[in-house]
Amino acid sequence: MEQLSFADSAPQVFTVTSLTAAIHRLISLNFDDVRVAGEISGYKVWSSGHAYFTLKDGGAQIRCVLFKNVLRYMKFKPGDGLAVTARGSVEVRQERGEYQLIVSSMEPQGVGALQLAFEQLKQKLAAEGLFEAERKRPLPAYPRRIGIVTSPKGAVIRDMINVLHRRFPGLHIRLYPTLVQGEGAAEGICEGLNYFSGSGWADVVIVGRGGGSLEDLWPFNEEAVARAIATSSVPVVSAVGHETDFTIADFVADLRAPTPSAAAELVVRNREDLLDAVDIAWQRASRSAHYHVSRAARRLHERGLERAVSLVQRALGRAWQRADEAQQRLRQADPRVRLTAVRERLHAAEQESARLIRARLSRAELRLQSATAAGEHRLGARLAAARLRFQPLAARLDALSPVAVLERGYSILSGPDGRVIKAAAEAPAGTEVQARLARGRLRATVTGSEE
Repeated sequence: MEQLSFADSAPQVFTVTSLTAAIHRLISLNFDDVRVAGEISGYKVWSSGHAYFTLKDGGAQIRCVLFKNVLRYMKFKPGDGLAVTARGSVEVRQERGEYQLIVSSMEPQGVGALQLAFEQLKQKLAAEGLFEAERKRPLPAYPRRIGIVTSPKGAVIRDMINVLHRRFPGLHIRLYPTLVQGEGAAEGICEGLNYFSGSGWADVVIVGRGGGSLEDLWPFNEEAVARAIATSSVPVVSAVGHETDFTIADFVADLRAPTPSAAAELVVRNREDLLDAVDIAWQRASRSAHYHVSRAARRLHERGLERAVSLVQRALGRAWQRADEAQQRLRQADPRVRLTAVRERLHAAEQESARLIRARLSRAELRLQSATAAGEHRLGARLAAARLRFQPLAARLDALSPVAVLERGYSILSGPDGRVIKAAAEAPAGTEVQARLARGRLRATVTGSEE
């Protein structure tokens, strides 16, 4: 340490500037890298971007400066009342005769900087309503185009593609490759989300990565990533880390998946389950239609038959009454005259009864035919409506079916075990293969192969 001496015979006289400069040299040499613990007070960021505050404890205080190039990269936001440990160098402002601490880094006391930054941003975005359930959008029931924002390397993207292909073959998948940890990762993730939001290509977007430490997952805790998810024009599924890992992206996303593979499971329904559901619905509709047709036919038959029988019975009843009346009058007349009259009346009654019965039966038959036609018309309308309900599902299944591709001249090659051959190495010379065409199959033997 530089020593200041005062000789008795010739005392040294300092100017204010020289004394302040000497003190500055002493302090700069001995306090160029110190750590100071205290509580922040009077924290203020000026228009220049630099922050000024006082660090104090129960007995003293020291002025501090936090320049913008340091403040920009701090993980947490300093504020009044926050207990911190500041690291930096002490210097003297010679024009004022004051000393201050130039802060090069700072950590909160009792909690890590990353954890504090996480809680601060979480509170801020929650206050803005970005976590509210009302703003979250449902995922499309049958997505055909799926966007993925993640690293092109590693097991995450392979696992997601395998799950999507297994659950629903024929989907369109587009990957936006980006870093998912380290410098530049947050910017890359935002670019991927903005790409899918602006292009309108994807029906749903999955953003995520595998597990890691809090530092590894930190890009998904950046405010820029959270706002890119919130402003996306398509639903976003967050799939970051393991089931126990939570990030800010999870809270903002429309759906949080515990793992990337689980995200792929949640985004698409199982094709086989969907086909089974359609088949069951068709069988139920068919049974219902047959049941209603049977009931309608039975009711029409019963009503027509009952009506015809009733008409005949009434006509016969009137004929019997007339016959009884004629018989009574014949008893009171001459036998021969009565016999002749009886014969004539009976003949007339028979003719009238036959005419009435024929007329009533003809009208009953017409009503039965009309009721049958009306029932068939209503049944046809119900069947047509049922077909209209199922046609969109059938058309959608046809559009998604890989078999439709075969109509354009392609074929699906499979080995003796029935597994689809994707590489030449899977079918060496002599292998018996089967080629599935749009109509029919071909059996062939491989004579040679090239990688």
